[in-house]
Amino acid sequence: MTIDLPLSWQDVHILAKKLTSRIKESGQEWDRVIAITRGGLVPACLVARDLDIRVIETVCVESYAHQDQSEAKILYEPSNLGTGKGCLFVDDLSDTGNTFKALRKHYPEANFVCLHVKPVGKPLADFYAEEVSQDTWIYLPWEDQDFPPHIMDKIGSHL
Repeated sequence: MTIDLPLSWQDVHILAKKLTSRIKESGQEWDRVIAITRGGLVPACLVARDLDIRVIETVCVESYAHQDQSEAKILYEPSNLGTGKGCLFVDDLSDTGNTFKALRKHYPEANFVCLHVKPVGKPLADFYAEEVSQDTWIYLPWEDQDFPPHIMDKIGSHL
């Protein structure tokens, strides 16, 4: 049975702070943040701001077709990332780990972080804010047009 986890904007900010706290504790430093589109755009902005990193780039990956998972396909990547040294890739979730796995092949020296991990995707995340069960479906505030009616009834509209 699927567990619904609707998140508010405040929840996302709290998770991003928790994530950056863990990142800071590592003592590592990064030159740039790479947002993994689309779910990683907002978290990447929050993480970059909290870490005072001004260079933010994007890598475009398709790994979901609606709620069906598929193999991750890189649609766009910057040409200047080399092996990923100094790069902090940020996403909203590591579910199966397919996105991080695909990107690690190209950027073996990069670090990969996310707000949430599920057990299958956890080994591929270097840092994360919270772990959820594999059967949890996370509803993010920037996706509220896709929320099913029972979630909208609980949280109302964000718009």
